[in-house]
Amino acid sequence: MQGVFQGDMMKEFLAEFISTYIMMVFGLGSVAQKVLGGSNYGTYLSINLAFGFGVAMGVHIAGGISGAHMNCAITFTSCVLGQMSWKKFPVYTVGQCFGSFLASFTIYGLYYEALMRYTNGNLTVTGPQATAGIFATYPASHMTLWRGFIDETYLTGLLQLCLLAITDKKNNPALQGTHALVIGILVVTIGLSLGMNTGYAINPSRDLPPRIFTSIAGWGNEVFTAGNSWWWVPVVAPLLGAVMGAVVYLTFVGSSNIPQNRNAEVMPNPQVLQPGKPKVVVVSSLQPPAPSPASHSNGSSPQAAPLPPASPSPLSLSFKSISPRIKEEEDTFM
Repeated sequence: MQGVFQGDMMKEFLAEFISTYIMMVFGLGSVAQKVLGGSNYGTYLSINLAFGFGVAMGVHIAGGISGAHMNCAITFTSCVLGQMSWKKFPVYTVGQCFGSFLASFTIYGLYYEALMRYTNGNLTVTGPQATAGIFATYPASHMTLWRGFIDETYLTGLLQLCLLAITDKKNNPALQGTHALVIGILVVTIGLSLGMNTGYAINPSRDLPPRIFTSIAGWGNEVFTAGNSWWWVPVVAPLLGAVMGAVVYLTFVGSSNIPQNRNAEVMPNPQVLQPGKPKVVVVSSLQPPAPSPASHSNGSSPQAAPLPPASPSPLSLSFKSISPRIKEEEDTFM
């Protein structure tokens, strides 16, 4: 049994399961407190903070094991980009969905009494006492089905694009050890700025399993028919949006498009290598030429052949006499 849980694939499955469970418990718990307890126990800000820091905790738990996707749209895009094998896609997705489903069951059990008191035992999907929204997302009353689809596609594209930027080591990534916090802040920012229309599911693993749970736990099939059969939008749109966001980043911003010599102008203190010192060999005779018989016969003393005046060769000049900086550096490189 221990060997089964020590396999890499099993570790990744468990990492996705636990990290998604933690993210969903924090997130769904914050919604439950807001809905069942009113403004005394939560606000829209508290919901966004809970989901954001839940994501951050999930990254700390599983980041070094599976990458802490916690979102099958992110997993799907990783497979499309070739960053991971397709055989891991069902493993990650099932782990995420199990974690999300179990988190829904946990929140239902923890807040069961408050839920029954608030609804008088009548669990509804729409209306003033609706509580299905604690677990899954539903569009606002002013949204149409296709506007909601575009909204979810766009938000997930933003999420994926920013995630690639945060983790791109060849661009300007988050500082080492801060990825979890930065990703959590990203989720909070999306919720605070763009979450009103659809509840920003941006994650099939976050929305579908809790919806299935509510259909079993007493809310019935209306969870699939409400909002003009909204249920499929948070499943399909994030998959499309994540791929589109990745394509936009890699096409227009990604580090593969940055010139390779982008750092050439900012290299500090370029090193100057000293050329090898050439050796100049002057061939000359130190002995006077032998006197000819004619000169001896005239009684004159032999004369040495005059040497041409020495002229400095350009190659024999020392670099020390040309550049003081190179003079200082010669001791280092020679």
